Amino acid sequence: MAPSPSACVLIIGDEILSGRTQDANLKYLGTRLAALGIALGEARVIPDIPEMIVTALNQCRARYTYVFTTGGIGPTHDDITTDCIAEAFGCRVVRHPEAEARLRAYYGGRTNEVRLRMANVPDHADVELIDNHVSVAPGYRIENVFVLAGVPDVARAMFEAVAPTLTGGDPVFSQSVDAHVREGEIAERLAQIQNEHRSVTIGSYPFMRNDKLGTSIVARSTDKAEIARVLAKVSDVMRTLGGEPIMGPAP
Repeated sequence: MAPSPSACVLIIGDEILSGRTQDANLKYLGTRLAALGIALGEARVIPDIPEMIVTALNQCRARYTYVFTTGGIGPTHDDITTDCIAEAFGCRVVRHPEAEARLRAYYGGRTNEVRLRMANVPDHADVELIDNHVSVAPGYRIENVFVLAGVPDVARAMFEAVAPTLTGGDPVFSQSVDAHVREGEIAERLAQIQNEHRSVTIGSYPFMRNDKLGTSIVARSTDKAEIARVLAKVSDVMRTLGGEPIMGPAP
């Protein structure tokens, strides 16, 4: 049996690590990849330090079916992702003629060398542009690495442009049930339910609502019927503990 496809997201940028900018891409990519049957196995946030980007990229492209990078392909001096990807693949950076033509057509008389930096790609035979219908400047694919912008609307547009080309597996569904029951009260029975349903991943997440502690239980699986069976058992346990289960939307 062929292994299930997997993915990693590399979020590149000092602004994320400093807290100045809040990442909005990981949730979207994780949700979409799950729907495509591609397990997101890892996400890393990496500063604008070339050797760290190169190391992370080489590690992840060898480990996962797909790698998605976000950030660092804009026009400014600190947009170094393309330089680092070229180094990781052992090639130089060149200007892609089609990407340059798109940028010149879009900017017209406002075209300058700084903006044309967004047409730079690694000099590699496997490079393909990724369309960007939001702001024209394309991303690109090189082997199993997909280089996306950091701006959320643009990153999403780029991902959707490549989504049909990805080889997925069975989509992963999820559903939750919440109740004002403490984790420590439900944990033992939850472990038993997990052992009874190995094809379902069960997650437990505490919350505070109306000054009362509670627990949200999330079940994830490729089998909707198994999710339903698991959450039915969890709901029964919540009731025995005095909680009133509230079921989330059906997968």
